[in-house]
Amino acid sequence: MTEPQIALMMLGVFICLVFLGFPIAFTLMALGIGFGYFAYFDAGRMWRSFDRLDPEVAGWWESTSAWIGGFFNNRIFDLFINQTYTVMSNEVLTAVPLFLFMGYIVERANIVDRLFTTLNIASKNVPGSMGVAALITCALFATATGIVGAVVTLMGLLALPAMLKARYNDSFAAGIICAGGTLGILIPPSIMLIVYAAASGVSIVRLYAGALLPGLVLVGLYLVYVVGRSILQPSSAPRPTKDEVPDVPWGKLLWMLFTSFFPLAVLILSVLGSILFGLATPTEAAAIGALGGMVLAVVYRAMTFQRLRESVYLTVRTTAMVCWLFVGSYIFSSVFSYLGGEHLISEFVSGLDLTPVQFLILAQLIIFLLGWPLEWSEIIIIFVPIFLPLLEIFGVDPLFFGILVALNLQTSFLTPPMAMSAYYLKGIAPPEVKLTHIFRGILPFLAMVVVSMVLVYVFPNLVFGLPELFYGR
Repeated sequence: MTEPQIALMMLGVFICLVFLGFPIAFTLMALGIGFGYFAYFDAGRMWRSFDRLDPEVAGWWESTSAWIGGFFNNRIFDLFINQTYTVMSNEVLTAVPLFLFMGYIVERANIVDRLFTTLNIASKNVPGSMGVAALITCALFATATGIVGAVVTLMGLLALPAMLKARYNDSFAAGIICAGGTLGILIPPSIMLIVYAAASGVSIVRLYAGALLPGLVLVGLYLVYVVGRSILQPSSAPRPTKDEVPDVPWGKLLWMLFTSFFPLAVLILSVLGSILFGLATPTEAAAIGALGGMVLAVVYRAMTFQRLRESVYLTVRTTAMVCWLFVGSYIFSSVFSYLGGEHLISEFVSGLDLTPVQFLILAQLIIFLLGWPLEWSEIIIIFVPIFLPLLEIFGVDPLFFGILVALNLQTSFLTPPMAMSAYYLKGIAPPEVKLTHIFRGILPFLAMVVVSMVLVYVFPNLVFGLPELFYGR
């Protein structure tokens, strides 16, 4: 068996173990070290441990130590240590725990219920007003937290019962919450884009600028669908009665907006603006966001020691997962490349004689399918680097590719039968809301994601316009 064939076997074993439910980060590390031990095996280096051993005077301890030292005298262990240090010293990844902490603190600041109530009252004359309010609340909250499960769960507890009580179609209501909850993957300040920047070497600042317009386009398409369906099918989203949404004087409404919508919007815009205009690095902006989240929690009298401890614990747990995924991925990809697997895939794809459009469709289709069993972090860290060396061959800009991937990964949470967003919602939904109903409600929003990807390809300035305006070519 040749080394490239061993590399493909390594990839196949990994995919099988993932489907069997093994922890992905540690599976990557185990396979990387296991196959890497073979790839970097050097008998001469191993036996050097015994050169200093005098068999006539060596005792049991010396002999055992020599055997152990000989076994571990393999470059794969040096690689493991170096890659771990590289990941832990990556300045881009420093922003991850700070943004996560901001999100977990905001989640516990009791601001979302006020925000939904205010937007529901402000948009009561718009068709599908409660759906519009839920979608905008989801978008803002998802952008502030970037944690899909938290957004879908909290909005499912808050907005879904209100929409069902207002006689909304259960599939329609569920689809709005599931789709809105995933927007934080794409809209800056997105943790996913930070991870892509660390994996690809693309500037996170340019990624944020490039993702802003496509994110707004996707939100706009969602809103058009919600309002359009409410007009064409009024029974799916009846207009609210005065008992459901009372009349509020303009002065009081503005005060409600000032105390709910504006604080969160200012927090997001200050973090994002400081990055885009070069006033702060992503890490510094994330620190500002974390501090701002704590200030909001104090202002809303939601800051307790228990909530602070929960936020710190969840931040550490999620950050550890991301970092260990990076360590495992770096080890795995280094060995995979050393064995010739990356070159083999590159030759195979080049031999297909694809056009750039066909390559993009193939890559996005593969990422779409990977979204069924895997989460976005695993796809970005493990599989996207396989495509990155091919981008230069087909003349595809890594920035443009990253935004398409970010749009595509919306589907990883929305595509049946493994739509995690649907399962998050089903876990807290009333019994009458069936999983099949949630899947049915998600499908139109999936179509909107595909439309947004087509628009981005047809109008690439949606991606390149802001980065070139702010930072030049």
